Amino acid sequence: MAPYFLKNLVPHREQRQAARPLLGVLLGLTWIQWAHFFTGWLAWTCDAIDFFSVSLSVKALETQFNRSTHDITTAITLTLLFRSVGAILFGVFSDRFGRKWPLVFNLAIISVLQLGGGFVQTFKQFLAVRALFGIGMGGIWGLAASTALENLPVEARGLASGVLQQGYAVGYLLAACINLTLVPDTAQGWRSLFWTAAGISMFAAGVRAVLPESEYFLRAEAEERARGVSTAGKTRTFLKETKEMLKIHWMLCVYAVLLMTGFNFLSHGSQDLYPTYLQTSKNFSAHNATVATIIGNCGAIAGGVVAGLVSQYIGRRLTIVIFVCIVGAFIPLWILPSTFGALAAGAFCIQFGVQGAWGVIPIQLAEMSPPAFRATFPGVAYQLGNMVSSAASQIEATGGEQQRTTIIVDGKAKDVPDYAKVRVQGILIGCVAAWVIVTTIIGPEKHGSHFEKHKAAFLEGAGRDELFEGEDEDARHRREEKESSTRPTSLEDEKNANV
Repeated sequence: MAPYFLKNLVPHREQRQAARPLLGVLLGLTWIQWAHFFTGWLAWTCDAIDFFSVSLSVKALETQFNRSTHDITTAITLTLLFRSVGAILFGVFSDRFGRKWPLVFNLAIISVLQLGGGFVQTFKQFLAVRALFGIGMGGIWGLAASTALENLPVEARGLASGVLQQGYAVGYLLAACINLTLVPDTAQGWRSLFWTAAGISMFAAGVRAVLPESEYFLRAEAEERARGVSTAGKTRTFLKETKEMLKIHWMLCVYAVLLMTGFNFLSHGSQDLYPTYLQTSKNFSAHNATVATIIGNCGAIAGGVVAGLVSQYIGRRLTIVIFVCIVGAFIPLWILPSTFGALAAGAFCIQFGVQGAWGVIPIQLAEMSPPAFRATFPGVAYQLGNMVSSAASQIEATGGEQQRTTIIVDGKAKDVPDYAKVRVQGILIGCVAAWVIVTTIIGPEKHGSHFEKHKAAFLEGAGRDELFEGEDEDARHRREEKESSTRPTSLEDEKNANV
């Protein structure tokens, strides 16, 4: 993995040409391609609804369980910690067995656990369910991104990446709308938000179940059937190629985790405690805090779509750097004002930058990943970054408790936590933004990569990034000679070779 410097931030001319016929490419997509993209986007949207149900209910959960903000944010931390386990499990299942059924099973699991979260009666039960929920949530992103992007033409993947990633902002927006409209009108309160989210996730599982498997995996399966390879043989090959991939790409794996650690600190540090901050430090009502959250997520959706489209022209890394600079520029507007209008504008601008940068991540990780492991590699890198940044909300909660401020409530001075004190959120987000810029610049970029032409993870040569097609004749001849010399000629030979 060679470092790239500023002069390499913009892709070469032949790479940029992929963005020019975008409208024609979109009009030429089949309904199956649109449906696959939609199911990936919907799965990621469900993940966000489920996750932010806790962030939007912090004050209600404090009352329900008689706990402090710091204690309630432990649930957020546990969810983030356990997501890496789910990323490994479901990522491996997807790269080995296909995109369809692992994602269906994954969505069904988070639906059941989200439903159970609405029935808990004690704080310990709540923490246990959210920890298990983290395992389920951990698999969604890698599976959703691979399902949505690998079936699209290269020319459409930049825009698709931005739209896909903002499924998370749409999910936060939907959760906020449910919290604003349904929750106050039901006797069950915060529980109704959890139950509604569970129903949406099960609907998404049903949608994915009725659609066919990814064309990429159907082609790989057909090749292996033609060769007469057994299921056990494919699993052995998968494990062998996984080891080969790790041996070749271990530095890339480390880099991806470092990059995603910064990105996850950036998003969770700017989102998870935002409604609580508005209510506690700025004395906003729950209604106004939710409206401000909705406005911020509108900025996130706009930023993600714009950045994804722009990245097709100027490259993935340069786009990320530009949008993270936007974050730095608007930190003062995000934390210093006291009026609703100014703070809502700050939330819009901050999330435009944060989620704009995030909008490039699905395609950036997919293109830099070892091609055969596009569910496991991005998902695990993402969730390991989540694990490292899992304490972001607790860091802010602890810092807010220590950095107090005084506000006027009904004509009386009131001492409250200051979650936005310059020494808490301002410095945290500023330092994280600098980290993201540096790690992005020094990392790789494979703008316009045709990863769909590479072998699936259960095929010989997948760990070395070999192609299905497009090899030059000499390379293909050498590969076929090597495979024919080691390929068993009978079932008995295969058994002996495996021993």
